[in-house]
Amino acid sequence: MTAPSVATCLWYESNAEAAAKLYCSLFPDAEITAIFRQGGKADAPAFSVSFTLMGQHYQAMNGGPHYKLSPAASITVHVDTQDEVDRLWSALLDGGGSESRCGWLTDRFGLSWQIIPRALPRLLKSDNSGRVMQAMMGMIKLDIAALEAAAAG
Repeated sequence: MTAPSVATCLWYESNAEAAAKLYCSLFPDAEITAIFRQGGKADAPAFSVSFTLMGQHYQAMNGGPHYKLSPAASITVHVDTQDEVDRLWSALLDGGGSESRCGWLTDRFGLSWQIIPRALPRLLKSDNSGRVMQAMMGMIKLDIAALEAAAAG
């Protein structure tokens, strides 16, 4: 018997394949595992695209205008360095994304992301956690050095 698996379904109006290709280009251990095309024709638009990002399974679906992605559901990416924060931030904003606060952004396809330094939970548990929180609340893209400085007092 095959073990059950879980995948997050992301509903796009019409650009699921382009979104999946972008996401897979940005992360190690990422790949498109299946594309199901409308009518089964090789040149038809995709109906759904299955892909993985660093071991997590996703299904991007072209479902039409009935539902919209929102920040109520987001993908959180934990990174080690400011270079990783900056690279992902720029790539996900490219082509029409929008910045929010506290490390959140929405890409050009409407999917919300949180680009979070892996050190943040440790810093939020420090003796100066209030200062760290205050610093973070004033940021758009998170700045690891500034968060570390806030934790240091």
